[in-house]
Amino acid sequence: MQVRELVSRIKKGDRTALAKGITLAENDPKGAAKLLAPMGSPGRAFVVGITGPPGTGKSSLVDRLIEAYRKDGLKVGVIAVDPSSPITGGALLGDRIRMSGHAADSHVFIRSMASRGWSGGLSRATSQVIRLMDAAGYDLVLLETVGIGQSDIEVVGVSHAVLVVLMPGLGDDIQVSKAGLMEIGDIYVVNKSDLEGADLMVVSLLSLFRGSPRSPPVLKVSALSGEGVEKLHDDIEKIRTPFTAGNTELRLKSIRGMIVETARGAAMEHLAGVSEVKAEGLARQVLAGKTTIEAAAARLSA
Repeated sequence: MQVRELVSRIKKGDRTALAKGITLAENDPKGAAKLLAPMGSPGRAFVVGITGPPGTGKSSLVDRLIEAYRKDGLKVGVIAVDPSSPITGGALLGDRIRMSGHAADSHVFIRSMASRGWSGGLSRATSQVIRLMDAAGYDLVLLETVGIGQSDIEVVGVSHAVLVVLMPGLGDDIQVSKAGLMEIGDIYVVNKSDLEGADLMVVSLLSLFRGSPRSPPVLKVSALSGEGVEKLHDDIEKIRTPFTAGNTELRLKSIRGMIVETARGAAMEHLAGVSEVKAEGLARQVLAGKTTIEAAAARLSA
């Protein structure tokens, strides 16, 4: 399929074309750049990042949010970033299995992506896939990160709203007060609220923000039963409403993040393509005292 035809079909919401475009973004960054160039500027789709430690029920929560927003009549895209297999490079987990109830819905598109060693909880192609879903007419994109813990914070750059999902029993209060995850959330969700310690977790979170310039909502939710999901939906809507009304700053925030992520990806692709021969030669120069590691690194990345 030619690029021009693929662009036209994606803009018309063709799911097969969108899947092909995403595969191109994952495997051929230069080809994806040619595909995205005629797509126009991003900004129509509202991106909700869902992050937090492993096992907190992020995928089940995403499933509930799909259900809530389909009731609103929105077209929903889901990007579920999974850890990579060290053998095949593919995704180890299939989050689509947990969301299989939406498989027959033509207005829901779910794509699992392998992180492929990309740090920060995302994948190199995440920004490009968001833009493709945006171009395909999706109103809402739910972006679920790998779930690697405190360093799982890159999602904030490309999202308009970030949900930090926690659960009772993660550890003592020190764990929830660490930097990183506890600084990026627009909404904090204590999932599995039927477990002992949920109320204490809520109190601990609220105490972290007491006297702070920011006071994000802290909600008890059970993705299993659906309890609290309606309130979570309402709090997301408080952020999405200004976005749909044309809030420029929210759009700029996401676009800035996409620019940084795309540049970072290009730099990593360049380094991956640098020959071992060149690195070996520079290493010998450093060993001989002819150059420094910093100077050699600058030459390698030039």
